[in-house]
Amino acid sequence: NLHLLPFFHEQTMQSISVQRLEEFYKKLLLKVTPKGTLLAPKTTLDILSVMKSILVYANTKKYLQYLPPLRFECRPLVKKLVILSERNQKILSSYLCLHLTYRNLGILICMYTGIRLGEICALTWEDISLTEGSIYIDKTIQRFQKEHNGKKTMLIIATPKTPSSIRTIPIPNQLLQIIKSSELPQKGYLLTGSTEKYIEPRTYQYHFKKLLQRCKIPETNFHALRHTFATRCVELGFDIKTLSEILGHSSINITLNRYVHPSFDLKKQNMNKMNELISFR
Repeated sequence: NLHLLPFFHEQTMQSISVQRLEEFYKKLLLKVTPKGTLLAPKTTLDILSVMKSILVYANTKKYLQYLPPLRFECRPLVKKLVILSERNQKILSSYLCLHLTYRNLGILICMYTGIRLGEICALTWEDISLTEGSIYIDKTIQRFQKEHNGKKTMLIIATPKTPSSIRTIPIPNQLLQIIKSSELPQKGYLLTGSTEKYIEPRTYQYHFKKLLQRCKIPETNFHALRHTFATRCVELGFDIKTLSEILGHSSINITLNRYVHPSFDLKKQNMNKMNELISFR
């Protein structure tokens, strides 16, 4: 509705040529968002992916005799991961434990399990097994466009986008004891204790921002909790396959490319393992 129809609405499937697709691609690269910025590379790729799916479907149904190739590359910029320093992580952890409300417990769980924002907002106490020491993730809160013009949106609780996001996460023993010792009634949604009322992601992000201000920690986004968890796991020597499944990544390569970046000192330590094999005699 926002990108494809305005550009192709007067065309039949048969009239969509490679040249026309290239024009569309170039227009996407120059398109400015309402915020005054260019479309993110990931957004551009998603739009092209939808277009490709339409063309493939049309070709399968014989609406299109020739399938134009889509060979456009739009490499996303590599963003530097923002994580909490060990000092700030300890400061935040201490504050949360001393002020253990529903919302603060949720922040603590995210910091030590890597749960996503939408997942923690949709989490219920029934998803937490205190006997097995695990959290079951099978739903998330997502915002969808309510009308075709894309101006109005609505929140729904649905299953995650990928099957790999449906997972069971073991709870660290220390965190498990904190959850067990809390005096919070364990019913309904984790962040509210209500069976009907939940907290939407934007509201919870605002709460997180306020917490950082109280703890005098530099402002960062909520996703930094997930990055912090994953980074600490790598530093502690977690098996990457295990970490990938805990994070709910669809591929181990996502985990490797995003979080596994050895320092020069670590590279040097590994290279020095060759010393025993080197002989000058």
